[in-house]
Amino acid sequence: MDRLAYVAMSGASETLRAQAANNHNLANASTVGFRADLTAFQSQAVHGAGLPSRVYATANTVGWDASSGELQQTGRDLDVAVNGPGWIAVQGADGKEAYTRAGDLRVDVNGQLTNGSGHPVMADGAQLAVPPHSSIMVARDGTISIVPLGQTPNTVAAVGRIKLVNPPAGALQRGQDGLFRMANGSDAPAEASVQLTTGALESSNVNIAESMTQTIELSRRYDLQVKALRSAEDNAAASTKLLGS
Repeated sequence: MDRLAYVAMSGASETLRAQAANNHNLANASTVGFRADLTAFQSQAVHGAGLPSRVYATANTVGWDASSGELQQTGRDLDVAVNGPGWIAVQGADGKEAYTRAGDLRVDVNGQLTNGSGHPVMADGAQLAVPPHSSIMVARDGTISIVPLGQTPNTVAAVGRIKLVNPPAGALQRGQDGLFRMANGSDAPAEASVQLTTGALESSNVNIAESMTQTIELSRRYDLQVKALRSAEDNAAASTKLLGS
């Protein structure tokens, strides 16, 4: 009976873990540039003394969905979306370079260009600062141009260029803050071929219908594991009663 209880218990526990990852995806279905987590179940043998007669289930995050989300036109000058593969370089809370697909840019009170989460946008090796201006434009290659405050519309000045990168997906890992970083701790080199679409944002790549279906499937799987636990308890009680009679 202990084998049945152990398998059911581990299955229920890991099903809850998979449900948590699925719920995280659903919670970020409207987050700009979000990449969905991918999970998979595996069977693992219990190592230790005795025969290898115990196997338990594990649910692990096996990566993230690298497919692009849909482009949503906004018409806002500082909204940009990476057109195809590539990433926008920002500075994480730890002060190190990180990468995101969220292009909801803005200029803060200190004149720094940030995204909607407040992460400073990087130029080559430095944060991108924007002087006072009457209008601002972002080119397809990431160049930021402004009309300086008090100047005529014909007076356009380039103030910097957003660092755009395109490392292999396998070289990136997602941090707890939702930003991606190079797995080896280095900074990805700028990639001139990465282009931006201006006046648009990339939506999350979470498939809501698929995630809702997954929620139902995982819920049913959890119920099945709980029923197996109850069956193990009932069988154990019946065996004890039989031995005591």
